[in-house]
Parts: sequence; C-alpha cells; structure tokens
Amino acid sequence: MNHTDVPEFLLLGLTDDPELQPFLLGLFLSMYLVTILGILLIILAISSDPHLHTPIYSFLCIQSLADICISTTTIPKMLVNIQTQNQHISYTGCIAQIGFVLFFGGFENCLLAAMAYECGHLPSTEVHSHHDPPTLLLSVLLSITDALLHSLMVLRLFFCTNREIPHFFCELDQVFKLACSDTLINNFLIYFVGSLFGGVPVSVIIFSYTLILSSILRMPSVEGKCKAFSTCGSHLSVVSLFYGTGFGVYISSAVTDSSRKAAVASVMYIVVPQMMNPFIYSLRNRDVKGALRKIITRIHLSLMGSPALGLFFLSESK
Repeated sequence: MNHTDVPEFLLLGLTDDPELQPFLLGLFLSMYLVTILGILLIILAISSDPHLHTPIYSFLCIQSLADICISTTTIPKMLVNIQTQNQHISYTGCIAQIGFVLFFGGFENCLLAAMAYECGHLPSTEVHSHHDPPTLLLSVLLSITDALLHSLMVLRLFFCTNREIPHFFCELDQVFKLACSDTLINNFLIYFVGSLFGGVPVSVIIFSYTLILSSILRMPSVEGKCKAFSTCGSHLSVVSLFYGTGFGVYISSAVTDSSRKAAVASVMYIVVPQMMNPFIYSLRNRDVKGALRKIITRIHLSLMGSPALGLFFLSESK
C-alpha cells in the first residue's frame, strides 16, 4: 500500500536556509560560467595551434567537452530550482540525469586512463593518431553500457511515498534509498561495475606513470625531462584531483550519517574538478600556455588594429 507511481522527485539541494539561496545561486552560476569559458578557451588554444594537434591534446579537448557536459547535466537544473524555488524534477528527468552523469563521468574516467597511456609513450617515442578512434570508441561503448545498465535497473524499482532526495541532483545511491523494493542487485552492480571502472583505469594510470618516471630518469637531456614533465604533469594533477575528490566524497559519505553533508561533499567531485581543470592545464603546461599567449596577443592587437605589431609579438611569443 506504500507503493506509488512516482511522477516526480524533490531535490532538496544543499541547504534549507532561504537566506543562503541567493548566495548559492551566485556562487554556482559563477563557477559554471568560469568552467564553460575556461574550457572553451583551452579548446580554442589547442585547435588554433598546429603544434598541439597530437593524440594527447586531442584527448584533452574531448575530456574538456566531457567536463562541460557533466557540469551542464547538474548545475543548470540546480540554478533553475533555486531561482524558481521549485524543487521538483520529473521521474523521467531524474532517470535521464542519472544516465548522463554516469555516462560522462565514466567517459572521463576512461579518457584519463587513455591520456596516461599516451603520456607513457611520449618520453620515448611518438604515438600516431590512428590509435585515437579505437580508444575513443571503446571508451564510449563502456560508458554507455555502464550508464544504461544502472539507469534501466532503476526502472525496476518501486518507490515509497517519500520522494525527497537530499541532494542537488539525482544521485544514484540517494535514489536507491527511496526505493521500497529490494535493491540488492542494484547495490551489487554498483560495487562490481564501480570496481571495474575504478580499478582498471587506475591500474593503467599507475602502470603508465611508472613507465614515464623510469623513462624520464634515463633521459640525458634536461630539456627533454622538462618537456615530458610539462606535457604529462598537468594530466597527473587532473588525475589526482578527479580521483582524490571522488575518494574523499566516498569516505565522507561512509563516516557521516547526514545525507545533506554528503551532498555538500559531492560538490567536490561534480563541480570543482571541472572548474579547476582549465586552470591546471593552462598553468602547468607550457605548450598550452604558449598557445594561450598567442591567442591573447592576437585579440589584443586586433583591438589595437596593428597587423605589423601583431606579427612582431607573435614571433616573440614563439
């Protein structure tokens, strides 16, 4: 008798305090705009510089697009809920949000492993671009399979009259907690598939960076060592941020009984890494910094209207 057809859920967000809602609206809107603008600038810099048309930077562009998609899947709905003071999300919308978050998160997980593999070959030999399509296709297929598997398994659940999700988006584990039917199979799939999606890429990353370190230590040239660190050091920082925040959220949710605190902690892996990635890639990678300087110089000099001066500055930036 407690079962019901659920037309919609309620996303309770990060806090019930109405005085904090305008602050949260401004904060997350600013973070979202910084994320979008930063990522678009990185993509523009890489696409405009022929020297960066290599597999590792192609993966970087695709990963940046995945970052935009993850942020767009969650943050705009949160901003609309705060602005309209309407916390409802339809059942179909909730399932779709779960699927998209799982897909883009899993896709980025696979891309980080692929980028680590490419970095592992950079110090010793050049990797040809024909490796890209099979790797990308495999990443897409694995991510789609994971997202569809979990999303379709949610459809088999019955839900009680409690429809409140103490989160700012439809997080899979929180949706399971509202179900009246047995979720044993769903929880088993989460841990099993999560172990595969987490364990295999992390193993590839650790193995690749072991090769990178051993190759760099054998390099006689200091310039070669600096170039290898410049190319792959930024990727290692992004990997640390991505897995570090995810692991931190997992630990925090395990040690705290408050779902609202877990929702606040989840901001660290669903919002912060996507915003920080453009800064990490632009500040720690000298090739990307050089491409950004060229773009800024072109924009500045186009406003000044001096083509001759523009050629001078472009030659100096090289």
